[in-house]
Amino acid sequence: MKKVLVVGGGASGMMAAGTAAQKGHIVHLYEKNDRLGKKIYITGKGRCNITNDSDIDTHLENIPGNPYFMYSAFYMLDSQKTKAFFDALGLKTKTERGNRVFPVSEKAGDVVRALEKYLKKNGVVIHTNSAVKQILTQNQCVKGIRLENGKEIQADDVVICTGGLSYAGTGSTGDGYKMAKDLGHTVTKLYPSLVALKTKENWCRQLMGLSLKNCAIAVKNEKGKNIYKDFGEMLFTHFGVSGPMILTASRHIVKQLQKQSYTIEIDLKPALEEKALDARILRDFQKYSNKNFSNALDDLLPQKLIPVIIDLAGISPIKKVHDITKQERQSLIKQMKHLTVTVCGTAGFQEAVITCGGVCVDEINPSTMESKIIKGLYFAGEILDVDAYTGGFNLQIAFSTGYTAGESIE
Repeated sequence: MKKVLVVGGGASGMMAAGTAAQKGHIVHLYEKNDRLGKKIYITGKGRCNITNDSDIDTHLENIPGNPYFMYSAFYMLDSQKTKAFFDALGLKTKTERGNRVFPVSEKAGDVVRALEKYLKKNGVVIHTNSAVKQILTQNQCVKGIRLENGKEIQADDVVICTGGLSYAGTGSTGDGYKMAKDLGHTVTKLYPSLVALKTKENWCRQLMGLSLKNCAIAVKNEKGKNIYKDFGEMLFTHFGVSGPMILTASRHIVKQLQKQSYTIEIDLKPALEEKALDARILRDFQKYSNKNFSNALDDLLPQKLIPVIIDLAGISPIKKVHDITKQERQSLIKQMKHLTVTVCGTAGFQEAVITCGGVCVDEINPSTMESKIIKGLYFAGEILDVDAYTGGFNLQIAFSTGYTAGESIE
C-alpha cells in the first residue's frame, strides 16, 4: 500500500485517483478549484461527449499528435471499457452521429457526479481549493508536493493531471508545465487547437451566427496546395469562422500559422458540379426572370448570405434576372463553389477546446505513464503532448492515460 497524490481533479485526475485507490492505495486528490471536473461541465456544449464508440485503430487515426504513444493505454482502457465503466456507476450512455457517446441525460454534470461516486466508493480523500505549487523530489525520486500555502505533503507517488492551457477559466492555466520543466522534463511548444479561426474578410461579421450544414471546405496553403478537406457543418462568427469542420481544420494549421497564411474555400453546394449548379441557377432564373437579382436567390442560399454573395460576385442587386449575363452567372457560381476566407489567426487558448503540445512523450513510459526521469512521477491527460480531433477522442485520451497511471502504481 502506497500513499499517492494526484494533482488536478479533471477527467484524467479523477480516473487516476479512483483507479489507484481501487488497488488499495491511500489516495489524496488536490484540485485548485472549488469543485472537481470544471472543464467536463462545458464539454460537448454542456452534454459531455464522453468517448467515441469505435475501435482502437479509429481512435489512433483521430490523434494527429503522437498516436503511437497511446497504444498501450487504449488497450488498458478503450471506449468499450469506458462505456462499461460509466454504466457500472449508473450512468447510462447513448451513441449519436459520428459514433459520439453522450450521457442519456445529456447533462455533463452527471458524468462528473459518476466520477465523484467512483472516488468516494474507493475512499479517495478530496482536497478542493488546494493549489499545488511544486513537486518535491530527492535523488530523482518523488517525495511529495508543496501547496501554494507552503504546506508540504509526503508521498510515494505523484500523478500530474493539471490539463493544458485551453479554457483557463476552468483552471487550465499551465501549472503542470512549469512543474514538469522544473523536474527536467521537456515541454514542447504549445498551441491552441480545435479552435475558431480569425479571418481577414470583414463580411464574415455580417454573417455572424449563420450556421451552414452540408457544405464542404478545402484548406489551402500559400502555394494553393490542399492541406485539409472536410464535409459537414460550420459557423460564421464576428471575427471569422467556427463550427465542427473548422475546429478540426485548425489542428492542421496552428503550428504554421505564424509562418504562413492559409485560405479556406467553402463550397456551398458540394453535391452539385459547376455544370449542374449552372443548370439549377438557370431554372431559378427562369422562375424569377422579371425580379431583381437580389430576390432570385432565396431557393439557393440562406437569406443572410445572399447580399454577401451578390457583392462578392460583383453583380448589381437591382439588375433584372433576365439581364444577367453568362459571365455574371459564372461569377455567381464561382462564389458559391469557392467562397474564400483568409485565415489570420486563432481565437486563442481562451476559446480552444484542447492544447496542442505538452510534456514530451519520449520522456514517459507509454505502458505506465511514469516519468523516465523521476521515479514515482506520473502524467495523464491534456498535459501530455498528445491531442486528437473532436468527437470524444480527447476525453478518451484523458480517461485511458488516467486509468493507466492509476493501474500502474504498484
